[in-house]
Amino acid sequence: MTFEHQGLLFRRERRFHDVALERLRSAVRADAHVVLSVADPGPLLNGLDRHERDRVNVVGRDDLYEAPGRTLAALHRLALLHGPGPVSVVAEPPLASLAHGPTMELREWHRLESVLSTALAPMRMRMLCVHDERLLGPGVRAAIRATHPTLVGEAGPRPNPAYLGTEAFGRRPLAPEPLAVRGPVHRLEIGQSLPRLREELTALAGAVGLPPERVDSMVVAVNELAANVLEHGAGKGSVHLWRARDRWVCDVLDEHGDLTDPLAGYRPADTLRSRGYGLWITRQTCDFLEICGSGEGSLTRLHFVDQTPVGQQGGSAGARAGCGGRGVELIP
Repeated sequence: MTFEHQGLLFRRERRFHDVALERLRSAVRADAHVVLSVADPGPLLNGLDRHERDRVNVVGRDDLYEAPGRTLAALHRLALLHGPGPVSVVAEPPLASLAHGPTMELREWHRLESVLSTALAPMRMRMLCVHDERLLGPGVRAAIRATHPTLVGEAGPRPNPAYLGTEAFGRRPLAPEPLAVRGPVHRLEIGQSLPRLREELTALAGAVGLPPERVDSMVVAVNELAANVLEHGAGKGSVHLWRARDRWVCDVLDEHGDLTDPLAGYRPADTLRSRGYGLWITRQTCDFLEICGSGEGSLTRLHFVDQTPVGQQGGSAGARAGCGGRGVELIP
């Protein structure tokens, strides 16, 4: 068994419960490590007997789907920790909650889904992604079909002819989506001294109000990208750090860089190469990462989302928390 990525689109709760319960029970019978991560796990757990419930590991949906890079790393770690035995996951990606949010965030979650079969190919994991069609627009439903090689229909799992895999969201945009700037934009030059860049960036992170527990995350991410600029790119570039409405943003520009793959750092196999490993780390330390540009250069935009309620944003740095209040937690 290698990685299986299946999707269930449902319109009736009964349909969802029947399919999910069958999957959980069969995984328990197969002596798999079973993970359930949906918005409301209670009804499913109530449908299991005591022995089956004891075998199901419930993970909060917001914990598993905290950020695309960390989600992939968590799945990768699950497979490594519980291998060589099988792992079975029933999960509910947060697509419905993003229907009216930034299109960039929705696209990055779709991009993650598109790469799972490639990134986790050798892993003994069977993953069922469940989606309530009633909450999704036609574009999101089409993206789900394009990113799941197998769909679960009334007759069970079947190959999906609409599956596109990494081709579905593998195109690099020329520029990131525009974001309104709140306050000054700070610029740093990427020179030969990475320690100096880290020191200057730490000072600027405080100046724009980034919470202390997130400063290390930003510095680690930018350091990895700056090292790529020096070792693999033009050898020179710049860093721009600024505050947007609900996040902190850091742009890393490589003046003549050839970073053209928007899926870079999404494949654990990349860790065999120093450049890919740096991007694998970077995707875990920020909340969203965009790779943009043309033949004349590449721009990588890092997003650090402010989870403070909008009406409370703009207070002291100590009163604000980043995504879950996390610092740096790297998952190999």
